Amino acid sequence: MSQDEKEMTQKTESMIELEKLSLPRTIHLIPMDYLDGFAVRPGFYETNGATAIPGGVNFTVHSHGATGIELLLFHRQEAEPFAVLPFPKHYRIGNVYSMIVFKLNIEEFEYAYRVDGPYEPEKGIIFNRNKYLLDPYAKAVTGQSRWGETSPYGQHYKARVVKDDFDWGAIKQPLLPVEDLIIYELHVRGFTKDKSSGVLHPGTFDGLMEKLPYLKALGVNVVELMPIFEFDEMQDYRIVDGQKLYNYWGYNTVSFFAPNTSYASGKEYNQEGNELKHLIRKFNQNGIEVYLDVVFNHTAEGNEQGPFFSFKGLDNNIYYMLTPDGQYYNFSGCGNTLNCNHPIVYQMILDCLRYWVTTYRVNGFRFDLASILGRNQDGTPMSKPPLLEALAFDPILGDVKLIAEAWDAGGLYQVGQFSSWSRWAEWNGKYRDDLRRYLKGDEGMAQTAAERIVGSRDLYGASHRKNVSVNFITCHDGMTLNDLYSYNQKHNEKNGWNNTDGTNADYSWNCGVEGETDDAQVLALRRRMARNAFAVLMCSRGIPMFLAGDEFLNTQFGNNNAYCQDNITSWLDWSRLEKNRDMFEFFRYMIQFRKDNRILRTNVSNGACGFPDTSFHGVKPWQEEFASYDHYVGVMFAGQEKKGVYVDPQIVYLASNSYWEDLEVILPELPKTMYWEKDADTWQAEQAITKMEGNSFTIHARSVMVFSARMFS
Repeated sequence: MSQDEKEMTQKTESMIELEKLSLPRTIHLIPMDYLDGFAVRPGFYETNGATAIPGGVNFTVHSHGATGIELLLFHRQEAEPFAVLPFPKHYRIGNVYSMIVFKLNIEEFEYAYRVDGPYEPEKGIIFNRNKYLLDPYAKAVTGQSRWGETSPYGQHYKARVVKDDFDWGAIKQPLLPVEDLIIYELHVRGFTKDKSSGVLHPGTFDGLMEKLPYLKALGVNVVELMPIFEFDEMQDYRIVDGQKLYNYWGYNTVSFFAPNTSYASGKEYNQEGNELKHLIRKFNQNGIEVYLDVVFNHTAEGNEQGPFFSFKGLDNNIYYMLTPDGQYYNFSGCGNTLNCNHPIVYQMILDCLRYWVTTYRVNGFRFDLASILGRNQDGTPMSKPPLLEALAFDPILGDVKLIAEAWDAGGLYQVGQFSSWSRWAEWNGKYRDDLRRYLKGDEGMAQTAAERIVGSRDLYGASHRKNVSVNFITCHDGMTLNDLYSYNQKHNEKNGWNNTDGTNADYSWNCGVEGETDDAQVLALRRRMARNAFAVLMCSRGIPMFLAGDEFLNTQFGNNNAYCQDNITSWLDWSRLEKNRDMFEFFRYMIQFRKDNRILRTNVSNGACGFPDTSFHGVKPWQEEFASYDHYVGVMFAGQEKKGVYVDPQIVYLASNSYWEDLEVILPELPKTMYWEKDADTWQAEQAITKMEGNSFTIHARSVMVFSARMFS
């Protein structure tokens, strides 16, 4: 029998087997081959990942350097595959391997890949066909569902196929104007994990949703979730002084397309992400946008000593920035650096963000160490990074807020210089540092503090890139607001690094006593300092952001790098809410004050009543320049809006005294038809609106006051 006759016989036998499958007549895709007991055919090459289709599942994966790829199918929770399906050579087009496997029930299997190819480590090429590899486009990852546990069914990751059948209904997203945003940064697990939270589902998306009435009462309109992509909390797991330490924050991505399944309150087999979708829908229905803190600067695969579970085995020299001898550049401080401006990686990031916007309706993204996204493949900074430009102009991301942490761990600091195309906002690290120093009384900070309060014109320009500055005094990285005024030094001993980790530049002040104290005067000063910081934040141009728990003086006991603390150090202690109810009420009051006074959020005109849009003042009016010894800063915002035939002038004056003595201050003279009203005074725990008699007032030591102009009736 000739070779042609043998092939024809084999093909005839295969077709007879295929006919036995009895696929429904509505399935128009015809099987073409038979592999390891499964009917298959070439798949959809432009659809990455694993996708359920009528009659089977489409698997598509690509690799530039691979010589062959195998699809591995596993029964749920089993370590070894029950089927190995090599992609036939004629199923490869270019560098893409695609195959439809018929009669697969997505609820009955998990999958991974095995990739063969050359091994040339000096070139960064390290293919290893013995490794089980996670699909980079996996929509759900197995083996991570229980927090703090390593899967007993093998150390490799596997993926599941996810049903995309969530009904969003006719829900409209809030689409809040940028100037109206008030961002509340939180950790999904830590927000409700402590029993003091009182929720039914602590440490989960559902637990966070139970706190929706609280967030609405507080007045924030954005929640920014620290990383919720699937990550490995067991990375660098260790025990220090009897305390289990994890990679708790989650800045070590395992899969960019999959939600962290341990944040779900129940098992979501093949419907992973539904609980998060319910959360986003509910928050959006209540006028609150949901942003994700995304980590595209590195992955959990680490450096040469790190694990090997996905990108290393598919195209190590493409996905990561490598030195000329094949080692990993480490601009992230976490072992490796994602090669973001390589066309393959660039496309994956764009696909990822589009997926989260279309499938999860995410409203915005904060990019961790975003300066890495602007580095070239050799690590050098680019003037016009193609990835950043693509994200700025992508039509699907058109309504999404893009926020950059405009620095990285490789020494690149781009606050005020991040490539934006008038689209990106920036975490303003200079606002944080400069306001911290000014408020605690450092000399020489008055002029800089004034510039930060009016929107950092020295960084972003006076006439363009308005509302690009995300202003914050606290965030996850550093001390809480309570600790900022309770400790002079960081106290990270429990992290196990002899207190060497974390920044040494917190610009904190303990108000006279380090740590916990019963001294009534010290406690009163600390509370006033916290009120000062928040009052200034709410009266600053830009986008305000603060850390969850600051509103009731949550503490991390002086730890300024609690990345590994899955315990009360990082969990919010909700019992402090009642203990510090007055602080919560002050935060709520100042948030509402900001909402009520648009002039604080944006310039509504070029001024009002003869006053410019913004102006600086000392203890006497109209002091545009401050001396190094000045500790008082007055900032006035003025504008007017037309309401029908009437013109509504808006004038707000922020008075801040970081001096240790009381000061006598004179306010600018108003037109005779107007008078000054005192709206806030941090010297007092409770706020009361008071009509001023005249233009002078006394501001107490280390306190902040807020005034607004009103028309005589």
